[in-house]
Amino acid sequence: MLSYYLTLKLLHLSLVIISGTLFVLRGAGVLAAQDWPMRPVARRASVAIDTLLLSAGVTMWVLLSWHPVQHPWLGTKLLLLLLYIVLGSLALKRARRPGQRAVFFVAALAVYGFMASVAVAHHPLGLLRGLVGGA
Repeated sequence: MLSYYLTLKLLHLSLVIISGTLFVLRGAGVLAAQDWPMRPVARRASVAIDTLLLSAGVTMWVLLSWHPVQHPWLGTKLLLLLLYIVLGSLALKRARRPGQRAVFFVAALAVYGFMASVAVAHHPLGLLRGLVGGA
């Protein structure tokens, strides 16, 4: 089981980096008024990577018998994932004005970073837990 977990974790972490990098590139392209970020190839690549990322994460939960309620950091990470998806959609597509897209893009990146810190720290406050006394 440990070898499966280590492989899945490496896959998951790699896909987190690839997904985040693609989001940064697409977001920068949208803000620069380029059309490639919304072309089918870029959009399909993003969906494929994110599907693999989610599949690897779910497989790790099942393998380790984790539950978001029993592990509050995992529940927090899932809620942050939903927020990241909404903000990312607004940043890349749904917001009408470039200024709005920029704000949503920065907000999505902040949520992405916080989500990563929650995963690393295995704590709902992520790396901010040290700032909150006794947490």
